[in-house]
This record gives sequence, structure tokens and C-alpha cells, in this order.
Amino acid sequence: MNTEVEKKEPGGVTGIYQEFEHWNVNKGDKTIHAKRMPGFFRTVKNYTQSLYLLFFLVPYLRWNGKQAILFDIEHRQFRFFNLTVLPQDIWMLSLLLLLLAMALFAVTSVASRVFCGYFCFQTAWTDWFVWLEDKIEGAPAARRKLDAAPWNLEKIRKKSVKHLIWLTISLFTGISFSIWFVDAYDYWYDLVHLQLPMVGWVTLLSFFFGTYIMAGLLREQVCMWMCPYARIQGVMTDAQTILPAYDFRRGEPRGKLHRKAEDGGSAAQGDCIDCFQCVQVCPTGVDIRDGQQLGCITCGLCLDACDSIMDKVGKPHGLIRYASLNELQGKPAKKMYQHPRTLVYLGIILLAFGGIVYGLSHLGTLTLKVIPERQPLFVTLSDGSIRNQYEFKVLNKTHKDVYVNVTVQGGVKDQVVVGAEKPLLTHHGRGNSFTIFVSAPGENIKQEVTPIEFRIQSTEDPNMAAEYKTRFNGPKHRREPRNKPKKVDRAK
Repeated sequence: MNTEVEKKEPGGVTGIYQEFEHWNVNKGDKTIHAKRMPGFFRTVKNYTQSLYLLFFLVPYLRWNGKQAILFDIEHRQFRFFNLTVLPQDIWMLSLLLLLLAMALFAVTSVASRVFCGYFCFQTAWTDWFVWLEDKIEGAPAARRKLDAAPWNLEKIRKKSVKHLIWLTISLFTGISFSIWFVDAYDYWYDLVHLQLPMVGWVTLLSFFFGTYIMAGLLREQVCMWMCPYARIQGVMTDAQTILPAYDFRRGEPRGKLHRKAEDGGSAAQGDCIDCFQCVQVCPTGVDIRDGQQLGCITCGLCLDACDSIMDKVGKPHGLIRYASLNELQGKPAKKMYQHPRTLVYLGIILLAFGGIVYGLSHLGTLTLKVIPERQPLFVTLSDGSIRNQYEFKVLNKTHKDVYVNVTVQGGVKDQVVVGAEKPLLTHHGRGNSFTIFVSAPGENIKQEVTPIEFRIQSTEDPNMAAEYKTRFNGPKHRREPRNKPKKVDRAK
């Protein structure tokens, strides 16, 4: 798209110039060899990406003889130190996913793709692979020269060493992902002895090849063409969103640095000296001076590059800085709390977090559910007593088998519990079913439905208990009308 605009030259002459709005898209025609430059945002990026060391190390942490954090799909439970979350509590996982999604949306609405630039696993692994490439093959210029050079022993050696290290990291990435779902030491034993199940081999090979291809070969193309987040970010940002931006009012017209006294440089020249350092350091090959683009992952490395050049030419920092589009155009900028959309996100985050805290604080070690028999509701025994049948569903969330006693509160006078005379054994980490009967004398049943509460309690720990309220069903009782008509003696 091109438009004609009227501009005034320094000498006061007005002319018509063609202003081209272009957007350079990296199609992967050539490999991006980004320059590594020290600075504030590079340091922040290094620290945030170092958090992924936990991905490799945490599964080896032990607690009470077992893996401390384990997503045990086989046994359908999530173990977090002493806490065990079973499928019945999966709603908390839903709230956690909702919380993370809303946090991502809130951060994006305020500061654009900060997650992509500092926390995304694709960005982190690619950055590590490029760092290794820089150490083995040299600076970007040397890497481009090596790529263009014919194959020889030196090129084969460097390329082989680089790809071998990439493959090793990819292998450990696949292993590290797998041991979040099975015991780490058992997994290593099965792997060394080539005894992994089919799903284990498929998972390992998928992450092995996926990491090597996406982080080593495709790199920024994953962000450009495969990641859906790059597409949907547009609906989560607006003119108030803070993002890396080029101050065109200050930087234009750009041009090479001149010594005005000697070379007759123009006083109207902007601060941008067209050094291309902001492009050289960009991991996706974006020229931030062309405006916000699909490839920008908000990593801030262009800010470090530009600030370093401004120091050398004696100009103030901030030619490229985190700013909103409204701010660059001289419009008033809103504070974060003035974004209605962000406040909605924060509200949902607080609700989800509150639900998770409530769920964890009321998780308990035993849960009880009692289901009354419906066909029939009750049985009349030969002695005239009424018997109800109940199915007990007891979930033992601990790491050991527990014996529990069953008691009844409320109900009918002189009722008797049958089937729980002795403590019941509940197996750890799964649900247990029992059939319990409650019988009561027929003459003591005064109503059709009587509230009753069952309680189970551990024989070893009185604090390990659970209750459930239900009902005891009895026969209907015929009621005499309140205003019963008096009998009239017709003989009189």
C-alpha cells in the first residue's frame, strides 16, 4: 500500500513524496544469524530462560521415598509432595488452566508478547541452540561465511559437533518431559535396558525430533508460521499496549552519522543513524523501524542494541523503547488499571485463584459419598423392621491403606448398622466401594423420609474423617384428617 503525503523540506520547499507502508515477512529463505549483544533485556532474558533448568532437575527430587512432583497418568493422580490430587478433584486443574490463560491474556493486553520473548520454551531452546552455534562456528558473519563455504574437514567438524550437541540436548529434553509422568529412576532403568513401553518410545522420539527440528532448524519460523499465539495477539492488544516501538518522530529522517561542521550534515536529520544493529540482534529478523510486525516477540533485544549505539554517538536512550502507539503519537497514555479489559482478566484470575485455594484447603485425605438404593427404596423384614441399603464410595487420598470405622448420626431410634461391624479397609490412591445396610424397628419410624448422616474415621488418626448426609426411607403413614366428622346416632 502506498500513499501520497505532503512534506516540507528543510529549505521550506514543499514537495509530494511517495510514502510506502511495507511489511517485511521472514519466509525462511535464509537462516537468521542473530548477533548476541549484552544489555539489560539480554540479562533479563537469560535469567527468565534459566528457570527452565527446573524442567530438567525437579523430577529427580524425592519426598518420603517417592518422586516429589509427579503427574501419574497411569494411576490417575497428581502428587505434589504430601498432596495427592485425584480425578475427582480435576476441577482444580481446570481452574489452574483458566488462571494461566487469563494471566497470559492480561499480560499481553498490557505489554504485548512478553511471554514469547522471555518465557516461551521455543524461544528459550532456540536461544540456547544459537548460543552454542555462536560458540562453535563463531560470530554471525563467520557463520554466514561458513554456510556459504564448500564442504571441507573444518566445516564438517564444526557442523558435526554442533548438531551432535543439539541432538544431545533434544534427547535430554524428551527424557525430562517423560519423567514428569513416570518415576524418574524407573524410567532411566527401563530406558537403559530398552524396556520402555510403546507410548514411552513414541513420546521420547516425538520430543527428540521435535526439539531438534523446531529449535535447531526451523527456529523463528515456528513463531512466524506454526504458533497460533502470534496470530491471536492482535485481538488482545490495542493502541494503549506497551511494546517495543521505534520513535519515528525522533528518529526520522534517518541517515548515516555526519560531522556537521566538516561534512555539511543536515541539522534536520533524526537520531537514527541507520546502523541496522536493531535488525542484527533480532532473533526473528524483524526491522522494528517498520512498525509492529508479526515476527516481533517483544524480547527487547533491539532496545539494548539501539541504546548501546546511542551511547557511542552521544544521544539519549529511548529511540527504541517500550511504549504504546498512543504515546508515540503524543496522545495521553492510560495506566494499567485504566484498561477495562485488563481489570476483567484480573477479576477472573482472582476468582480462579480463590477456587484453587479453597479446593486445596478442603481437599482432605478421605472423601465419602453414600448412594441409597432406589429399587426398592426399603425392604420390610419378617420382624416388621425396615431396612435400607446404601453403597459407600470411599476415596483414600493418602499413600497407604487405611482402616476406617463407620458410625451413624441421626436417623431412627434403635437403628442397627449391618456390614460395618468391623473396620473397613480402604486402599490408597483409589476409590473403594462397600455395601452397608441400616435396619430400624417399624414402630419407631414416624415419617416417610428421615435425615441420616454417616461418618467414617480412621482407626489410627481421628482427624482423618469424612461425613455424608443422606436419608432413611420408610413406608408412608396414613394421616387422619384434622376435622374428623362426628358420628351421628340416627336411631335417636
